Order: sequence, then C-alpha cells, then structure tokens
Amino acid sequence: MAAPTTGRTVPAPSFAHLARLTDDTGLFEHARHATVRREHGYCTDDVARGLVVASREPDPSAAVLRLAERYLAFLAHAQNAQGAFHNRLGFNRTWIDQPGLGDWWGRALWGLGTAAARSPVPWIRQEALLAFTRGASRRAVAPRAMAFAALGAAELLRADPGNEPAAALLADAVTTIGPPDPDPRWPWPQQQLTYANAALAEAVIVAGDLLDDPPALTAGLRMLKWLLDIQTSDGHLSVLPSAGWQRDTPRLRHDQQPIEVAALADACATAAGITGGQIWYAAVRQSIVWFLGDNDAGQVMWDPATGGGYDGLTPHGPNLNQGAESTLALISTLQHRATR
Repeated sequence: MAAPTTGRTVPAPSFAHLARLTDDTGLFEHARHATVRREHGYCTDDVARGLVVASREPDPSAAVLRLAERYLAFLAHAQNAQGAFHNRLGFNRTWIDQPGLGDWWGRALWGLGTAAARSPVPWIRQEALLAFTRGASRRAVAPRAMAFAALGAAELLRADPGNEPAAALLADAVTTIGPPDPDPRWPWPQQQLTYANAALAEAVIVAGDLLDDPPALTAGLRMLKWLLDIQTSDGHLSVLPSAGWQRDTPRLRHDQQPIEVAALADACATAAGITGGQIWYAAVRQSIVWFLGDNDAGQVMWDPATGGGYDGLTPHGPNLNQGAESTLALISTLQHRATR
C-alpha cells in the first residue's frame, strides 16, 4: 500500500548526484549505490537528458551551467557531419559504436533543442542550435527516436515559431508515431507499450498545438489519458514495468522504472499547460509523490543524502543503485513541482 503524502514537503531538485556522476568528459551511466562505475563509460542518451534538465532550470547556478557546458561539448563530439550521433563512449575516451539514428539521436536533439531555446548563456544557445539544425536534417524510423527529437523541436518552436527545420521534424514525427487505434480498449499506435511511453503522446500533443492541428491534439490527449488511466491504481501511479506490456497479454507489475514516471510527468505538464485540465495537474502531482513514497510498495524512490534517484521499484522495494537515468528522471519530475 502506498504511503500517505499529507503534509509532505516536495523537495527542490538536487543536482548534487548528477555532478557526482559527471567528469570533465561527460555523464557516467551507472553507479553502485552512489558510487560511480567508470568501467561502464558514458552514453549520449544520458548526456542528452542531462542537457535537458540543466537547460530547464529557471535560475541555474554556476555549477548547473558548468554541467550544461560539458553535456553540450559531449554531444558536439558525438555528432558526425551528417547529423547522426555516436551513443557509447568508453572510459578510455574511445567510441565503441558507429554514429546512428537510434533513441540517442532523438534524445540528443531533445537536449540540443531545449538548450537552444532555454539556456541563459548566448553561446550555448548558438552552439546548440547549430548542432540541432544539423541533426534535424535526418529522420529515424523508430517512433520513440522521432518522439524524443520532436520534443526538442517543440522547445525550439516555442522560442522561434518560424524555425522551419523544427516544424518539419515535428510534423514528420507525428506521421512516424502513427494514429491511435480506434479500439477504446487499446487506443495506441503500436501493439506493445515498452518504455518512455508518454513521450509519444506528448510529441503528438505538442505537434497538434504548435502546428495548429486539432485532430493531432485530440489524438495525443486521448493516448495520454489512456496511459494515465492504466497506470493509476488506488489513487497512486503504478507504472508499466521494464518488460513493457503486449496487447492481449497479462500485465506485470515489476520492475517499475523511474523513466516511466518522468515521461508521464512531462507529458501531463505539457497537457496541463495547453488545456488547463485539472486531471493533468493532478497527474503531475501523482508523478512527483511516486518518488516520495506514493507507489505500489510505499517506498521512497530517492536518497535525500545524495540527491540520487533509485534505479527501479521491485517487489521487495527499491533497487538502491543510483544511476544516471533514474537520477535524471527524479530531477526532471521534481522540476514540475511548481505546476498547479
């Protein structure tokens, strides 16, 4: 049973553990408890999300700005002349993969678009825009990669409505994601829910809003409402596990990943800002308190002593490792604490 949250104080996001996971090259992917595991190296996926949260801070400290600078430099190094990105860099500073257009390409554009639109530092905005524009000339085939890229495009369009590469990328993302199934029992474009599911709905929602496409907005809100409904249990979030959920099969409950909560918080905050609907504001609050103990196990999902987020919720409680993805999910969700 979930723990009650009456009177619980919502903390401001801490960047302390993110700084602990970061060196002068980039952001390490894994940790054992709060200790960095350097042997696993860095990945563009996490560095890009680091740039997102650093750029979203409304009044960033000097330390947060330094993180943004390092993450931007990493992404610039990861990108090739054709706009694709490497994803994995070993601790020996050698790339161990070839440039591609997977999820990491989409998340890189998300980070770059956010930095180009929101950073208070002019040179960061300029460099991020250059890299975004180069990357936005490409198209991925995977719906999630396009959804992540669309979120960066949306950030740019809010700041610069005339940005044509961003508008074209956002429109193509909606096509790649596809329309939701008309079946009300499974109103989703694919036959399986996997990870960061709400990002797909958010991409369709922002496209409907920014490209003046009411049918897309309606479709995206329908997708998000269904996701929220199936991931709510007894008044708290019970997000889909890492195994996902295939249509017409039994649903598992564990292991739940913080990335699902963060994606839902982002999407619902976006829907709240566009529609003003109270259901979305309430969902953002549910996402925040999931980390504070309103979850299936009634367990706090972060370490106040370090600022790190726990890696997953198992049937026996939290996985106490505090890797980059879970810590970024915590920070990202807490950044919505002022959403009403």
